[in-house]
Amino acid sequence: METEIGSPHEPAPDAWSEWLLHRRHGGDPEYGRVVGSFVKQYADRVLDNAGVSPGMTLVDVGSGDGLVAFRAIERVGPTLRVILTDISAPLIRYAESVAVQRSVRTQCTFIECSGERLEGIPDGAADVVVTRASLAYLPDKTAALREFYRVLKPGGRISLAEPILQDDAFYTRALRKRVAEQSSPTDRFLPLLHRWKAAQFPDTAEKCAASPICNFSERDLINFAGNAGFAQLHLQLHIDVMPSLTSSWAIFLETSPHPLAPSLRRIMADQFSPEECCVFEQAVRPMVESGKSISSDRVAYLQATKL
Repeated sequence: METEIGSPHEPAPDAWSEWLLHRRHGGDPEYGRVVGSFVKQYADRVLDNAGVSPGMTLVDVGSGDGLVAFRAIERVGPTLRVILTDISAPLIRYAESVAVQRSVRTQCTFIECSGERLEGIPDGAADVVVTRASLAYLPDKTAALREFYRVLKPGGRISLAEPILQDDAFYTRALRKRVAEQSSPTDRFLPLLHRWKAAQFPDTAEKCAASPICNFSERDLINFAGNAGFAQLHLQLHIDVMPSLTSSWAIFLETSPHPLAPSLRRIMADQFSPEECCVFEQAVRPMVESGKSISSDRVAYLQATKL
């Protein structure tokens, strides 16, 4: 059995662990396996770009549940050393429990720290630094990349996969404008749609500028890495438009798109009247349950070298 986060011997859940271990898949174990299989694609692309080989030391920044680090060990074997860092104490303990279950604990070092300050990792200690959806949440991305540069050996590489969420914010801002321009309140659904999206993404230019997850583009990532000293930079933006992974209304209510966003159920409970909940559900639920709901996924994959 995996260690239960929140048990008497574990740190209390925080926003990061609560989302990653529960809200990302709506607390549904079967759907969690579907999401897990999907997310493994990100980890594999990161490792394909990293060029990890036997005898190396890999630092996984914002390691979460340890997916990338453990996939690297599966690929390379017992000579790979991995250092897993995360700001979340519950996730560090969770990943450590997984390492014990997989009998790879001796290959792993676990450090609770921010990606902007990799305390406990000496200069030039790593051959590769990887992230998956970690840099996006850091306010000072250049500072974090300078830390990645510091802990790498000469010739060391970064391989990052970061979500690009600007389009979600732009859509939410457009909804705000459409609601403001309504000549009459005949469309009862549009304000509710805006209220939902605005609870999960910034809906003004000022809020976007202040939001670490929405105030940068894939081109900014290139500039951040270059400003941190990296060379031989290569970036690919992957945009995938696909059917939603779930057609369950119950699961849809419990999920959210990122750790800083509340679930739809929480938004409806906090911000909708009972009548508004009915209007919203009548409009959205049939689309979700039809299996025709569409999701868009935008991920930037960045590789670079410390010369």
